[in-house]
Amino acid sequence: MTKAKRSEKPVTLPYEAPVPDTNAQQAPARGNNMHDRRFAAFLFDMDGTIINSIEVAIDAWRKWACRHGLDADEVTQAMHGVRAAETIARFAPAGTDIDHEVALLTDAEFAAVDKIKAIAGARLFLTALPHDRWAIVTSSPRRLALQRITAAGLPMPKVLITAEDVVAGKPAPDCFIAAANRLEVEISDCLVWEDAPAGIAAGKAAGATVMIVMATHANPATNAGATIVDYQNLACKIGPDGTLMLKQIGR
Repeated sequence: MTKAKRSEKPVTLPYEAPVPDTNAQQAPARGNNMHDRRFAAFLFDMDGTIINSIEVAIDAWRKWACRHGLDADEVTQAMHGVRAAETIARFAPAGTDIDHEVALLTDAEFAAVDKIKAIAGARLFLTALPHDRWAIVTSSPRRLALQRITAAGLPMPKVLITAEDVVAGKPAPDCFIAAANRLEVEISDCLVWEDAPAGIAAGKAAGATVMIVMATHANPATNAGATIVDYQNLACKIGPDGTLMLKQIGR
C-alpha cells in the first residue's frame, strides 16, 4: 500500500444510485471476505453512520419544507447524506437565498444537540483506532460536525472533511478522496463506512470498498458492500505495518 499524492483538485463522477437488496446479510464479511482484508484507513460518514441524528434532521427538514410549501416527505427522503445547500437548491422556489436557508437549518439542528447520540459501539470502536488511520467525512457544516462529535462522546479525528472542504458534495467522490489524501493513503486501500445512497455512491465512485451501516435506516441500500447494524460486535486488529483488519468479537 503506497502513499498517495496529495491533490486538492476536486473530482466529479456521475451519481450511480444503489439498488436495494432485501436479501443482503446484516453482518460484515459475509459474501465479501471483509475480515480477510487489510485496509490502509477507515473513512467514516458521520450522521447515520457513527452518530444518530435522524430525529433532529427529519424534524428540521420537515419544518423547512412546510415553510416553503413543499412536500415534506419528498424532501426528507432526498436530504440524507447530501449537503444542505444542494438539497435546498433542488427543491426551493426560484430566488431563494440558499446561504441564508442553510444558516437557518444549521441553527435549528445545532439547537437540538440534546437529541444527538452515538451509534451503539461506535465510541469504543473509534477510540481503538490509530489517529492517523481514520477520518470523518461528512456533508454537515464544520460547526455542526464539531458539536455533534463532542455531544455524542466520540473521539475527535485527526482528519475531518466537512461541507466546506470540497467543491462537489456527495454523491461526488471528492470528499473521500480528500480524506485519503490528507491521511496520505491510497483511496483504493480504504474502507468507507456509510449509511445513505449518496454517500455509498460517493465511496464507490472514489474507488474505495464500502461498508453500510443500517442502524438508522429501515430499508437501506445494501448492494454496494457488506453491512452492519452497529459496532457492538466489531473490533479492529492492527497489523505490524499499521494496516487495519476487522474482526467480530466472540469469533
